[in-house]
Amino acid sequence: MEYKNALSLVAAEFKNAAIPCVLVGGFAVNYYKASRSTKDADFLIVSSDFEKAAAILECFQYKRGTRKEYFARMESNDLRLMDVDFLFVDPETIAQILKHGEKIKIAGGIITIPSLEHLISLKLHAIKANPKGRELIDLVDIIELIKRNNFDFHSSSFRELCLTYGTQDLYQKIFKFLE
Repeated sequence: MEYKNALSLVAAEFKNAAIPCVLVGGFAVNYYKASRSTKDADFLIVSSDFEKAAAILECFQYKRGTRKEYFARMESNDLRLMDVDFLFVDPETIAQILKHGEKIKIAGGIITIPSLEHLISLKLHAIKANPKGRELIDLVDIIELIKRNNFDFHSSSFRELCLTYGTQDLYQKIFKFLE
């Protein structure tokens, strides 16, 4: 089968192969009304599903790119099919995100995106794990997500979210910027 884009390919083929996945990154940010451009499609999957996912994408002329413990990239030379990044999470995490996520119609397929709270949590975690590489991008996303969705950043639950998945410093930066 021929697909118009990477999102419809992943939505259809991963569903057929029973590979649980969640669309994150720029596309999820855009769903929540915060504008961000993106050059690739980012998905959460369980690392044990990567070989099966990679084999599917290789059938559509994707090539394996960078692979690290928590990340893998599949690259496409087809202009319609952007690169696909996989962020590896444990089975419990993906189950919770799928349970509370939203199924959306995008690019002719149905795919799950995280709830707003989970998306912010993922971004906080990314900054905490790699502050130099992620803070500039993800902090802007978090602030825009809060503003555009009237997320209550004064609440104790938001503070707890920041302290659990991020840091006290991140919480203070976000709060100071939004106050």
